[in-house]
Amino acid sequence: MNQIVRVGRLLNLPEADCLAMLREFSGHFAELELDDTPPQTAIMIYDMISRYSGLKDPFKAIKKESTEKALSLYPGLKKRVDLATTPTSSAAMSLAAKFAVAGNVIDFGVASQFDLGAELDRVVDSGAFGRWQENDFFSALKDAEWLLYLGDNTGETVMDRLFIETITKETGTPVTYVVREAPIINDAILEDALAAGLDGCAEIVSSGCSAPGTVLDLCSFQFLNLFHKAPLIVSKGQGNYETLSDVKAPIFFFLKAKCSVIADHLGVQLGDLVLTREER
Repeated sequence: MNQIVRVGRLLNLPEADCLAMLREFSGHFAELELDDTPPQTAIMIYDMISRYSGLKDPFKAIKKESTEKALSLYPGLKKRVDLATTPTSSAAMSLAAKFAVAGNVIDFGVASQFDLGAELDRVVDSGAFGRWQENDFFSALKDAEWLLYLGDNTGETVMDRLFIETITKETGTPVTYVVREAPIINDAILEDALAAGLDGCAEIVSSGCSAPGTVLDLCSFQFLNLFHKAPLIVSKGQGNYETLSDVKAPIFFFLKAKCSVIADHLGVQLGDLVLTREER
């Protein structure tokens, strides 16, 4: 309900519409399944927001701005990654991975206020890393014939691009990048991935799912075929973690812990950056 009000105001909807949405949503409480993940519940919320705003993609302008901001930072970030390259270490991939996770701060479904540049600088200067199993990930990457990369928010797609370019340069591993089927919040769809330049370093496919996560029951047969065949999977963001953390698959989760429930579940502090593989 807090999300309805915050996003309604972010989109400059009248207060009367925000109140009407709260009342409408309250009427559906009895239908909610408490075992559903937050991304599954979010489908109903954001369908309602689209209806009240009259926009199929209410965050389109905000997504464009996020991509432009990230692209303006891209040359400097790439230079830092290039300078980190050494003949005997994976320092470049390590830094690119940290930038990719730090980019997960761009999330209007959780927080509408962020400073992308400051977040990226924080990674270099100190970095609030909780569970950070990059050595395990890089070891798995060496043995993977290809990589399935589940994207999350628009804007951080640019940091995903930098990470994928670095992986390809260092290992030659082909990457398939996955976007949402249709607009929801500021999650990346095909046109957002293209705007970030991801088509230059990866094959782009849709999951067939329009939730702000990867709900396998809602995904396309084509995506599920890729998912179950993938030798290694990168899962970006909290929504993908919420929907896939119990799935048995070779998944490494890259995210920022944005709520106390997820932070407690992972055993990290709120706001920590995480790279982990759930053992279930």
